[in-house]
Amino acid sequence: MAIAFTFPGQGSQVVGMGHELAEAFSEARAVFDEVDEALGEKLSTLIWEGPEEKLTLTANAQPALMAVSMAALRAMQARGLVLEGKVDYLAGHSLGEYSALCAAGVFSLADTARLLRIRGNAMQAAVPPGEGAMAAILGLDDAEVEAACQAAGNGICQIANDNGGGQIVISGARAAVEAAAARCTDKGAKRAIMLPVSAPFHSALMAPAAEAMRAALTDVTMKTPTVPVVANVTVTPLTDPVEIARRLVEQVTGRVRWRETVEFFAGNGVTGLYEIGAGKVLSGLARRIDRTLAATSVGGPADIDAALAAL
Repeated sequence: MAIAFTFPGQGSQVVGMGHELAEAFSEARAVFDEVDEALGEKLSTLIWEGPEEKLTLTANAQPALMAVSMAALRAMQARGLVLEGKVDYLAGHSLGEYSALCAAGVFSLADTARLLRIRGNAMQAAVPPGEGAMAAILGLDDAEVEAACQAAGNGICQIANDNGGGQIVISGARAAVEAAAARCTDKGAKRAIMLPVSAPFHSALMAPAAEAMRAALTDVTMKTPTVPVVANVTVTPLTDPVEIARRLVEQVTGRVRWRETVEFFAGNGVTGLYEIGAGKVLSGLARRIDRTLAATSVGGPADIDAALAAL
């Protein structure tokens, strides 16, 4: 029986996340302290007390979600979990790929926090407010959505996330996204929902942010992962730090191929999938993509006890 650990992306954040972990486990508290020190501010106070609108800002949400994931993982490791030999694959959704790489020892915790702060700021700054947009398309397959994007005109529009379970997110220039969303509705989509996001993530419009990450990644130490990390953009398990850095740059403008990632797990013997950190988005998607997977979310002290017992 193979095991995969997954790490959530933006949208899973909520004020108060991780607080019970920090109260229950000194190892979890140490993660938040280290992230605070790396960023030179009390991000932990924002995570636990809000305000929500500030936590939701991309530059805050990305390192915050990583901190919660690592707090849960460090608590599990302190109680006997050894990733190598127990967990076969790691993967994360968008920013969660950085959490996965931190878990695998590719980046230090401090470097991961700083990289995600740079990534969040660069993604926010890449496109002027209001010029980009994203929309969730429910009930069409990727080929149908791709065709709608290509036919939209009015600028860049592409699939940003293939999340599975009939959910695909498109991203790009606002006029093009709105036109593609309308076309998807005409083609029989159950719903086409404009998303309340601040930038067109995972589209070609993020090219300036990709260059910012290329520069940032040259300034950090990267080690060989202790567990293979399945890349968002290739759906292949990576072990070479040079290739990992290249794929992280591509990920900024590229598609998060999450449906295929879960299918990769199922096709390679994974029967247990654990979502480490805030929320239950990825475990919910996994169950919709492949019902044979036992998907479990691990975000609080009770979840950790249950997961360790099962593992």
